[in-house]
Amino acid sequence: MHHRILLAAFAAISFALPALAADTPANPYVGQQARSIKALSDEDITALRKGEGMGMAKAAELNGYPGPAHVLTLARQLSLTDDQTRQVQLIFNRMSAEAKLLGEGLITRERLLDQLFAAGHADRDHITAETASIGELQGRLRSVHLSAHLEVRTLLTSDQIASYHQLRGYGDDAMPSQHHHPG
Repeated sequence: MHHRILLAAFAAISFALPALAADTPANPYVGQQARSIKALSDEDITALRKGEGMGMAKAAELNGYPGPAHVLTLARQLSLTDDQTRQVQLIFNRMSAEAKLLGEGLITRERLLDQLFAAGHADRDHITAETASIGELQGRLRSVHLSAHLEVRTLLTSDQIASYHQLRGYGDDAMPSQHHHPG
């Protein structure tokens, strides 16, 4: 009896697998060939234009360095003083302005790279130059976001940093042992 059940189950699975596979594209890039800039989704372009972090500051965020946008959102729960709120807002504004400029530059360079390939003009020298420019912009953009986290941390008390991590759902695991105490 068990043998027949196993055989029936195997047969059912054998027939179902090709149907399941037909629903899943064989290549994760399928559909992306229609993008205006192949390496960037519409969501990526929007986020770059808005100056959003896009996960670039995880090294700071997850190691006890709160981000300005989230601190402003949680200002009431963190019991920020008016001065802290004002200073964090200034940091956020500066970071956002720089990130938007760098994001536009990154979009431009990615568009140029895409156009080189689309026009059939890609060669090693062009690719080396464009990817170096893109890499430099990505590094600067990430630095802008990480630096803002550094600045914000100096404005918060240890208790505010601990509360931030709790409110963000990180628990106590992400808390480094040394905290800065504002003077």
